[in-house]
Amino acid sequence: MTEEFLHHIWKFKLFDQSDLKTTTGEAIEILKAGIHNFDAGPDFFNAQLKVGDTLWAGNAEIHINASDWKKHFHQHDKAYNNIILHIVYNADEPVYRASGEAIPTIEIKERIDKKIIQNYLNFKSNRDWIPCEKQIAGVPPLILNNTFDKLLLERLERKSRSIEDSLKLNNNNWEETFYQHLARNFGFKTNAEPFELLAKSLPSLVLSKHKSSLLQIEALLFGQAGLLNEHLEDKYLQALQNEYVFLKQKFKLNSIDSHLWKFLRLRPVNFPTIRIAQFANLIFNSTHLFSKIVETEKCDALKKLMNVDVSEYWQTHYVFDKSSKLNTKHLGNDSINNILINTVVPFLFVYGKQKDEVKYIERALQFLEQITGENNSIIKKWGSLKIPVKTAYSTQALLQLKNEYCNHKKCLNCNIGNYLLKNS
Repeated sequence: MTEEFLHHIWKFKLFDQSDLKTTTGEAIEILKAGIHNFDAGPDFFNAQLKVGDTLWAGNAEIHINASDWKKHFHQHDKAYNNIILHIVYNADEPVYRASGEAIPTIEIKERIDKKIIQNYLNFKSNRDWIPCEKQIAGVPPLILNNTFDKLLLERLERKSRSIEDSLKLNNNNWEETFYQHLARNFGFKTNAEPFELLAKSLPSLVLSKHKSSLLQIEALLFGQAGLLNEHLEDKYLQALQNEYVFLKQKFKLNSIDSHLWKFLRLRPVNFPTIRIAQFANLIFNSTHLFSKIVETEKCDALKKLMNVDVSEYWQTHYVFDKSSKLNTKHLGNDSINNILINTVVPFLFVYGKQKDEVKYIERALQFLEQITGENNSIIKKWGSLKIPVKTAYSTQALLQLKNEYCNHKKCLNCNIGNYLLKNS
């Protein structure tokens, strides 16, 4: 038995309330359970109840044993002087306020359905991939959909925080902030950090001054990445080096260290050199990129915008001075979806919140419904449990569910868990 479980039982009134009496025999009627408090102080604020013929309004406290009141030193804490009801699993002793007045107490040990207790204990002791793995297929679609809606908004709010922090650092410059986050996304997991450092070392304003020349954009990006330091006979490399020497001095730039980039265990098409070349092409072909994204209403149009190629040199190279078979090296569909899910959609969501424009929030959610869901190991497992994983709307919600709830067995905070506790 845990207090967390008793909080849940009280909050959703999952106990027998018929002929309810205090431990001293007074009739009691619960009108409002109160507002759950997750900070210091009483467990529930503004509860309402009737004790006998008297209407009470105030705070409620929950313990496993009534004697926990003393163990937690509540009798010496003024914050607990206005407790109107003590809810306990086991009433092992009477409880008093600092004034010596007895606090009305109810014992609910025999009033909780034994099946609910057993379901809860099963969830807590379960070692399956998720605690409800054997029951979740029986959850009604309405419960699943409502849960997905809640979880998706939670995930977007979590992603919003890093964007909001970056905006503050960039003096609310949306273009610069988007450019930095987009760069990080272009590195995907393996090279996200160096890509972000690259973007922060090279302001988008500097790139915009050379948007008419792809060679200069590539020189700036590869130079700032620290990848133009080798002395080779490659003419393209030498052209980039010549451009970068001038531009570095002109803008007083300092490159990042080349050793930060990871090539090992990556497919050649995912090498950072290729990603930088694709990023350069996107910058070259898109003026005021974030403004364009804000103006774009169709998901397919966004995908087309992100469907970038590489310059001619990189069509026959994966690294400098080593030619390879001709390959146009478009940014793949999965990669484009990844960028839309993890950068474009969260930015539209934050933009809508900050500008108080609901249409951008709605558009962000609509885009997720139009993007194919991810295909990672977590999503594959959800699919094997017969949970819908077709769109990014569902898969983003399921990633939130697995990482923030199932992994920590927060079944009591989950709509699916709540349903199964009562209906398994």
